[in-house]
Order: sequence, then structure tokens, then C-alpha cells
Amino acid sequence: MKRRHFIKNTSLSGLGVAAASPLLEYLNLSKMANFQPVCIATWNFPNASLKAGEMLKQGASALDAVEQGVMVEEADIRNTTVGRGGAPDREGNVTLDACIMDPSGNAGAVVYLKNNTHAVSVARKVMEETPHVILAGEGADQFAREMGFEKEELLTEASEKAYKEWLIKKEYKPLINIENHDTIGMLCIDEKGDIAGACTSSGLSYKMNGRVGDSPIIGAGLYLDNEVGGAVATGMGEAILKSVGSFLIVELMRQGKSPQEACETAILRIINQNPNYKDFQAAFIALNKKGEVGSYCIQKGFSYVEYRAGENRNFPSKYYF
Repeated sequence: MKRRHFIKNTSLSGLGVAAASPLLEYLNLSKMANFQPVCIATWNFPNASLKAGEMLKQGASALDAVEQGVMVEEADIRNTTVGRGGAPDREGNVTLDACIMDPSGNAGAVVYLKNNTHAVSVARKVMEETPHVILAGEGADQFAREMGFEKEELLTEASEKAYKEWLIKKEYKPLINIENHDTIGMLCIDEKGDIAGACTSSGLSYKMNGRVGDSPIIGAGLYLDNEVGGAVATGMGEAILKSVGSFLIVELMRQGKSPQEACETAILRIINQNPNYKDFQAAFIALNKKGEVGSYCIQKGFSYVEYRAGENRNFPSKYYF
């Protein structure tokens, strides 16, 4: 830490950086106290943001809030894109992906996790109890048992029925803004000004066995820097993975762009990389150290929910097409 502070101080004095520069602004913000807690989450999951927001209001850490917030959706069997009740892959397996990041930059993730509703909690254990960042498949499942998570059946009666109906035609075409490829990603800033994030998903409905999307990948589905802010993604994971969009947004905010400007730049990057962009959805939300929020997507129809000052509201996102 001493070396880090020395580099900051000598760099700023040597270059004569003006007080209004983006870097100095964020360094000053990092010293502020009495931040206003804020929670934002992808799509319209008001119960999740309400849980996290109320925890923040009571003084909980951002890390605890994001974990408990997304757990609400993981446990809701009506949500066929997250946790128990998630749509299976083409072989009938419900497999989950999740990641979590704390204000210190530590991260944990699980991919192709079976038999555990709360993938985000297993990811947190990976972050806190192992020297690794990602555990996959059988190894992740074994680790969950060792950490005390009970084995669960994730395929519900409703999701099994839908799967059997899908087997008749076996059509694989994700529908824009239909809940077959959605994710809950959440960012929170607590009263200390610390930022944490989480992202959890059951992935594309009827995906190929073994497929992993962007949701558990640090830098793609989620990224944050406690001195700057954070971003999370949702939509077509393959396109988001190739753009490393969440990392890009945080770096753009570091350079002084607003969360909105950064999200728009990231979506334009995806559009430029994918001539077929009209055939899928991709979306980002971002939160900076000031508590400012940004959101942008390819197609009309994406929204995000925000908890701030006791109010829990859903906002339609700005869009490109």
C-alpha cells in the first residue's frame, strides 16, 4: 500500500494533474464518507433489489447485499433463467454459472454447477476459502458439499415439462427479451462507499451440454474497481464474452466517461463485432463511485431496477435498435 500511494503521489505531482481530472476526482471520492447506498440490478427483479436495498439501508456491506439480493431470484422457481427451476441444457441438465466480486477486487466463480440452488454463495466460498477464482463441474459440486451445501434437485416439474415440449421440435433460437437467456446481475454501493457485484444464471435455455456464457467470467459478465465503479451484463453471452464488455465499461469510467457513455460505447463495440446484432439482445448496467447509473442495450425492451433512498423503481433502458 505504501508503494501504491507513493506512485500515486509522485505521478500526480510530477505531471501537474489538475484538480478537476478524472483520476483526482475518483481519488477524492474514495476518501469521502456517508455515501448514499444504491442497488441496481438487470431486468425487472424488484424483490431482489428490494432485499439488497433494505440490507444496505440497515448498514449491511455491499458484498452481503449483492449475495443475498440475487439469492432471491435463485430460489424463485418461477424464474426459469436462474437457480432452481432454470431451464436445462439439451441433455436435460440444469447447470448454473455465477460469480461475485468484493470491494478489494477479490473474485470467485462457479461454472457448470449442478445440484446447488445458490450458485452465487458457492462462488463466494470459492473466493473466500480457496486460492482459486473459478471452479467447474464436478469439482465445483464436490467443493459445495465440503462447504456444507446440501445436494438439491434443480429440475422442477414445470421446467421438465417445458423441456419435454422442446424435445419435440428441438428448435434452438434465443428469442429477444424472452426469458430464455436472461441473467440477474447486481451492483451495490454501501454507506462506506464500497462497491460489490454479483452475477448468476442458468444460461441459455437448451444450450449445448457444457456451454458456459459470460455470467461467471470476470471482466465479461461482471467487473468492478472500488475506486471507479462496476458493470454487469446480460443477454447473449457469446457476444458479451468476445467484447469483455464489463471490464471495458469500468476502464472507460476510469478515463472520465459517465456510466451511460461507457455502456453505450460497450454496446457499440458489440454491434461492430457482430453483423447479426439484430438477432440477439445484449445489455449493460453500470454504477460509478458517485452513485451515478448508466444502462444501454441493443434492442428495445431491456430494463433495470434501482433501489435508492428507500425507493425501488424499474427503468426502461436506452437502446440502439
